[in-house]
Amino acid sequence: MVTLGISDSQKWFWFALALAAAWLLYLLAPILTPFAVALLLAYLGDPLVDRLERYRLSRTLAVVIVFTVMTLLLLAVPLLLVPLLEKQVTKLIVKAPEYWSRLNTMVFPFIEQRFGFKPDDYLSFDQIWAVVQDHWRSAGGIAATVVGYVSRSGLAVLGVVLNALLVPVVTFYLLRDWDVLMERISALIPRNAADTVLKLARESDAVLSAFLRGQLTVMVALGLIYSLGLTLVGIDLAFLIGMVAGMISFVPYLGGIVGVTAAIVAAVVQFGDVFHVAMVLLVFAVGQSLEGFVLTPWLVGEKVGLHPVAVIFAIMAGGTLFGFLGVLLALPVASVLMVVLRHVHERYVGSSLYVEQKLKKKNA
Repeated sequence: MVTLGISDSQKWFWFALALAAAWLLYLLAPILTPFAVALLLAYLGDPLVDRLERYRLSRTLAVVIVFTVMTLLLLAVPLLLVPLLEKQVTKLIVKAPEYWSRLNTMVFPFIEQRFGFKPDDYLSFDQIWAVVQDHWRSAGGIAATVVGYVSRSGLAVLGVVLNALLVPVVTFYLLRDWDVLMERISALIPRNAADTVLKLARESDAVLSAFLRGQLTVMVALGLIYSLGLTLVGIDLAFLIGMVAGMISFVPYLGGIVGVTAAIVAAVVQFGDVFHVAMVLLVFAVGQSLEGFVLTPWLVGEKVGLHPVAVIFAIMAGGTLFGFLGVLLALPVASVLMVVLRHVHERYVGSSLYVEQKLKKKNA
């Protein structure tokens, strides 16, 4: 049986310290987001820095190289994705009346006949799309909307600028001093509990590495697979649907369900035949097969193992308690808690309480 080797008073001390840290986190949540982003970026970049150090580069030079590459990637992603997404959303708004007309003539009659439900009696989609279209045109698209919003608020501009400057600065210093910080944190652990704590830390690191590095790669890969497949099928909103499905695929099956539903609706209103619906199903079948048999085992492995319900609860609980910071940290924290709970389960199974209960049941 694995034990921590600490007294009951020490356990209560660490429990109180954890509660105090959680309360402090709750109070400081509005200002901690850039530091949390920097911490995640530093965690992702540290293995690359360590690898470059093996080629006899200094820590500072390795950090500069990794930091520069990460910065270029973070700048390139929005510059490439935002225009594409804006075109897709604009196309959706422009063609909304046509799509709505086809829904009225092809889909809604079937729903009314089969289920006795008439969507027109509850929602006026024509008015909704007219308002959205007018707003979109007057705003001038995504970029103009964002610029217009921040230009009307001096505090918003100041906050965006400070966060934009703070994240790379904190990321750089965390990357440079990461190993030193880990050594200092390790030195603070009580010596009689060091072996167990370090064991849990190594397991947590394996889980976080699998999730943060592997799952993000899976999400991007799935988004590209869905987008390419739907483009080949001829779906107008292929990139928008594909990327949305890929980005929410960290919850198992959710990305596939949302994506295939949206793509089928798009195929029906755009083409109105069974062939394109079948092609959409084939695209998502291929994507789900690649995710289950290739991408996830290769990039993530079986180390994370968070149940979909646990994922949804973690995100909702984090957002409720700590806002955007909680959403950002929900799954990493849930992954670490999973490791701790696994350790608690091991201790319970090896405890006298569990053994005695098992013997009593056996004798009964």
